[in-house]
Amino acid sequence: MNYWQHKSALITGASAGLGRELAAALAANGARLTLVARDGVRLEKTADELKLPAERRHLVAADVSVAGANEKVVEAAIQNWGELDLVAHCAGKSMRGLALDTSRAEYEELLAVNFLAAVDLARASAAELAQRRGHLVLIGSLASKVAPKYLGAYPASKFALAAFAQQMRLEHGPQGLHTLLVCPGPLARDDAGERYADANLPAAAQRPGGGARTKLIDPKWLAAEILRACESRRAELVVPEKAKLLFTLGAMSARWGDWLLGKQTGG
Repeated sequence: MNYWQHKSALITGASAGLGRELAAALAANGARLTLVARDGVRLEKTADELKLPAERRHLVAADVSVAGANEKVVEAAIQNWGELDLVAHCAGKSMRGLALDTSRAEYEELLAVNFLAAVDLARASAAELAQRRGHLVLIGSLASKVAPKYLGAYPASKFALAAFAQQMRLEHGPQGLHTLLVCPGPLARDDAGERYADANLPAAAQRPGGGARTKLIDPKWLAAEILRACESRRAELVVPEKAKLLFTLGAMSARWGDWLLGKQTGG
């Protein structure tokens, strides 16, 4: 029996992108899934396309950015399966724009889905996960560690997630909860390079990752890496790993970190 056989997992943002691929990877390993997304019709279609049998799927249409929604989602998952072994917050939102041109409402919107939803999920599930030595997976970004130009509220919302992940490891790790922060570069997707084509920004900022000079990541491959990182109870998964050099330099010298980040994101 593999590690994930019969385990119960909850995934937000499960109808597309990394959330969908993580659901597929867990399903292939025999897990029981609670899949969460805003669009119930799209979520049902995703579950059908992944060929998830009815006895191993539980679909919940919910907007995780709304206060109170995540507590209900976690409660529903535990009631449905009787237990919970993994919570993965894959729902998220990115944007483009100058930091000071980004409105307060936009900051609040990204903080709500990228950060506060993760806090709510953790608060609702930590006790159950710790009891079962389970996993809390928080999908951050390279922008959880560095803040390139023209990403608007996105880095602030992802930096907060990195701080929260460390607190969770220190405060709840001794009780059995494993917290994994995933910091990937831009993922390959059908509309990569097109989503921000109309933005009134330099061309580099309109590209995936705000012009980050790194290869696009296959979300299917990343999903498999996340499961392996959970099995070995790693604290962080940074992709590509060479980005750690940038993080280290930035911590040592803000001036040199800024210079190198500029070089790596189009100047």
